[in-house]
Amino acid sequence: MMNIDRSAIGRELPSTSLLITRSRLRAFAKATGQQDPTYTDVDAARQAGHRDLPVPPTFFYSIDLESPNPAAYLEDLGVDLRTALHGEQEFTYHQMAYAGDKLTSTCRITDIYEKKGGLLGFIIRESTVTNQAGEKVATMRNTVVVQHDRKKDLS
Repeated sequence: MMNIDRSAIGRELPSTSLLITRSRLRAFAKATGQQDPTYTDVDAARQAGHRDLPVPPTFFYSIDLESPNPAAYLEDLGVDLRTALHGEQEFTYHQMAYAGDKLTSTCRITDIYEKKGGLLGFIIRESTVTNQAGEKVATMRNTVVVQHDRKKDLS
């Protein structure tokens, strides 16, 4: 079985920045089935006390997906993407973000470990999202599960 190189723990990955537009937020709301007009109508958002369309909670994960190759860090670790599964996602919110903000996600690999006698590998990545003023908006923790192929190692 191929173990994932634990020396990658602590590695910071290239940051990704994204200007948050109203059209992007409306498309995300539609794609996720959001029915609350606060996320699609500026007047409704302002009536709800927001300065513009608010960024929906799970939208922050999509910032990392805007990088030229969101899976590059897995490829660098030698992970066959056909064996990788998005296992878990956690969010901690620090403040609101809105249309017009420029958000930057900075990621770091924080842990790599094995389970099931090495059949499963786990890669933990934490991302900090900041706004254009450098203020922390959200923190995300992502787990990728990698299934190692025992048969491949026996050949």
